[in-house]
Amino acid sequence: MIPLVKPFLPPREELMPKIEKILYSGYIAEGKAVVEFEKKMSEIIGNPYCLSVNSGTAALHIALRLIGVKEGDEVISTALTAEPTNTTIALTMAKVVFADVDIRTGLISVDSIEKCITSNTKAIMLVHYAGMVCDMDKINRLSEKYQIPVIEDSAHALLSKYKGKYIGNNSAYTCFSFQAIKHLTTIDGGMLFLKNEDEYNRAKRLRWFGLDKNVPRLESDIKEAGYKYHMNNINATVGIAQLNYLEHNVYRYIENGKFYDENLKDLEEVTLLPYYDNTEPSYWLYTLKVKRRHEFIERLNLEGIAASPLHMRNDRHSVFGEIKNETPNLDDFYESYVHIPCGWWVTKKDRNRIVEVIKKGW
Repeated sequence: MIPLVKPFLPPREELMPKIEKILYSGYIAEGKAVVEFEKKMSEIIGNPYCLSVNSGTAALHIALRLIGVKEGDEVISTALTAEPTNTTIALTMAKVVFADVDIRTGLISVDSIEKCITSNTKAIMLVHYAGMVCDMDKINRLSEKYQIPVIEDSAHALLSKYKGKYIGNNSAYTCFSFQAIKHLTTIDGGMLFLKNEDEYNRAKRLRWFGLDKNVPRLESDIKEAGYKYHMNNINATVGIAQLNYLEHNVYRYIENGKFYDENLKDLEEVTLLPYYDNTEPSYWLYTLKVKRRHEFIERLNLEGIAASPLHMRNDRHSVFGEIKNETPNLDDFYESYVHIPCGWWVTKKDRNRIVEVIKKGW
């Protein structure tokens, strides 16, 4: 079976000596390896305010905390995403307000965001789903118009681009996940990119109980309670080793995605998704809309090809049961969208066969 997702790790002979060195170094918590990983990621993305954490969820939570989201506030989000996008908002006791999606892309609809804004709106949480970048031209204008900060959940969008720059340089808060199956894995981990030095320094304290690591422990005074969200040296060491392969691996995703863009267009029962102006996807998943999705998935599975919608729309979870926004575009999109294998493990032979199977019909 050609899988839909698959972790990448460097060769054993390269990775294991580095991990063993850290394991027996006497310093396995947050230390020099974490600092080095942050420095290298900062250089790649092009943003100096880079903070590693132990998960993408932690990055989202710190961003919400920096904004000051609390009970009684509202955060506009999308239901087409992995659950942590919205369960993290729920942890703040704020109300999740589900905007509709753009029926063409499945990404959050700017028009719907504007209709959802109230005096209680504290933030907009958008998701660059499957590596496709949201309509940032319009979202930036909307954010400026209403003075509402944007959090970019970029768990799927490492090395996606907006206006020629990697995601992580636009909004005040950009959150990445390095969980097992992402473009880059540190086994588990995440990263928060910020635009403001004061918030960067505050975020560093929030990820470590509220303590300032530049002050001796016995002299440090916690003024604001924080969390145990830091990354450790072992995860960071895995991340550093992964960086030697990052651009090559993501290029494989992009090359495969563009191949599908070209070779699946104009098929009667397939609708390809457009990409917004000034954006370049990194194709963490390849997303398309198909007629008779159940039969499509069955057909590909019989041919040894994984296919799936992957995520349940979040507004169907009981924890969000009281949220009853009208989302007609999502209702339509959710019934027809599906993902096919697109990652670094998909060879040219594999992708040709995937296209041939789809072209034969289901």
